[in-house]
Amino acid sequence: MGDTDQQVPPAGGLVGATIDGRYRIERFLARGGMATVYEAVDLRLDRVVALKVMHPHLAHDQAFVTRFQREAKSAARLTHPHVVAVYDQGSDGEHVYLAMEYVPGRTLRDILREFGPLTPEQALVLIDPVLEALAAAHAAGFVHRDIKPENVLISDDGRVKVADFGLARAMESSDQSLTHGVIIGTVAYLSPEQVERGEADGRSDIYAAGICLFEMITGQLPFSGESPLSIAYQHVHTDVPAPSSVRAGISPEVDAIVVTATRRDPAARYQGAGDALIDVRRIRGALPPPRPFVDVRDTLVVERETLDRSPPAQQSPPSPTAPPMQPAPASPRRRRSRGPLIAVALILAVLGAAVSAWWLAAGPGRTVPTPDVLGQTVAEATATLTAAGLSLEVGGEEFSETVPADAIVRTDPAPGDGVREGGTVVASVSKGPERYEVPSVDGLTSAQVQEAIGGANLAVGSVREEYDDTVPAGDAVTTDPKPGSVVRPGTKVDVIVSKGPRPVTLPDLEGKRSAAATATLKGAGLVVEMRQRFSDTVKDGLVISVRPAAGTVVDSGSTVTLVVSKGPPPVKVPNLIDMPRDRAVTALRKLGLRPKVVEGDFSPLNRVISQSPGAGESIPRGSTVTIRII
Repeated sequence: MGDTDQQVPPAGGLVGATIDGRYRIERFLARGGMATVYEAVDLRLDRVVALKVMHPHLAHDQAFVTRFQREAKSAARLTHPHVVAVYDQGSDGEHVYLAMEYVPGRTLRDILREFGPLTPEQALVLIDPVLEALAAAHAAGFVHRDIKPENVLISDDGRVKVADFGLARAMESSDQSLTHGVIIGTVAYLSPEQVERGEADGRSDIYAAGICLFEMITGQLPFSGESPLSIAYQHVHTDVPAPSSVRAGISPEVDAIVVTATRRDPAARYQGAGDALIDVRRIRGALPPPRPFVDVRDTLVVERETLDRSPPAQQSPPSPTAPPMQPAPASPRRRRSRGPLIAVALILAVLGAAVSAWWLAAGPGRTVPTPDVLGQTVAEATATLTAAGLSLEVGGEEFSETVPADAIVRTDPAPGDGVREGGTVVASVSKGPERYEVPSVDGLTSAQVQEAIGGANLAVGSVREEYDDTVPAGDAVTTDPKPGSVVRPGTKVDVIVSKGPRPVTLPDLEGKRSAAATATLKGAGLVVEMRQRFSDTVKDGLVISVRPAAGTVVDSGSTVTLVVSKGPPPVKVPNLIDMPRDRAVTALRKLGLRPKVVEGDFSPLNRVISQSPGAGESIPRGSTVTIRII
């Protein structure tokens, strides 16, 4: 183990101790990369708290301690039903601590470990309060920076709370050698901008929440790799897939929430947690109520008790008593004459019943129950029916969401219904789920997009505009879902339309070094053309002016001209030979040159005998000219 690991205290190391004369530690709860968490009693207020004690190596980093205290004070001002409250912070010797609200229960990570993938209804119920907490925190100026299942607490009575606001920001200032092995913002949930630039705002928290939702629904993370670096690379260069690509049966609406929350470009994500919350609650309203999280054994007990308590089947009420027979208006003789007719009718009825019974039981009308061949292949169903003395006829094909392709999806007669002995069962064969491929719309006009998407049995959803340097304004760029995605019929396909090149406001670059100015313009997607000019006022290599001028709005890809100084114009050295000393010095100074006079102890003529550089040479203004006096 490295030095950093050796400084992490063992689990339960402070149990029984009293910190800062106020917090008596009762039991160990958890240990993470930066702190150990204990259940403690606040002796002053007589309440149970969660005490987070920083590892000693962090307590020795003064930059971290200062930042930690500032962030903790700030986080203490954040009050919300779905945010773990911060009560106090302080230090006691080498122990830097944070006293927080104690939430008896478990983390979202515990839920996922115990139950595996959740249903979309369950996942949306849990992400709802997380987004509500983030919306409140962002409105108050807080960014969490480390949203992950370990920081989502679920109390025993079902309340959901987000923990550790501000702590990730405090970690950012600590000595990197002291935080070796501690990743600021667990890499599996880091947004691309955190990986690339170390920047984080509210949209970074939304990205992490989207990853959590993906994990809740699918039971796995979108990216995996052999090292944190490989996972971070995927966050920057790969789109988070739709949950339905991993786990079948996820609705497009649920897919859309995850995909929108985890766009690599922050500008394409939900711009606020409240926006994501609106979609979550809208879709929750259309889904069935979520099943509670219960142990399998509890489910069996509940079902058994339900059966035991079921009321006995209700007996059918007796038929109402028939009204008494009324005497007929016919004579007794006529009544007697009808007797033989009735007897004949009864005999015929009995004979008919007997014939029918024979027909159905032993005669040509005998039937047998239709065997259940649903889900079998045609070959398997043929064998099953042949064994029952029946034959199979394939009557057609139809799509099915539940029966695999090439298997029997429906029979006529249906399974269990009577079919004439030796008869034929007509079956429909499954074509599998009805799916269509999202067409490419790159460069198509609005009318062509409608035709392409409608022709694929899909529907045009929302249309949004994005800047694009290659596709003309008004033409389609791509779709969401991406072209080539296989989706259900009628799926709404959102279309991204080009707004043309992104406009760029030219910055003020005068006086900047030409290399830095060039890099700035190229980084904004502009083409740089450089021209040089002598200048008495601007130093060599610095920008004299920009064309178009600073503040002008141009399209991405436009050409910008930088006029760069070559320094002062050159000066032609005059002929100073045989010139009196003072006159030669004056002449050089008028030209902006620096005279260097070399003379012996005795110069009787006081005139220039030699000069360097020589007469007629061009040299930069400010250069030194050496004259020798005799």
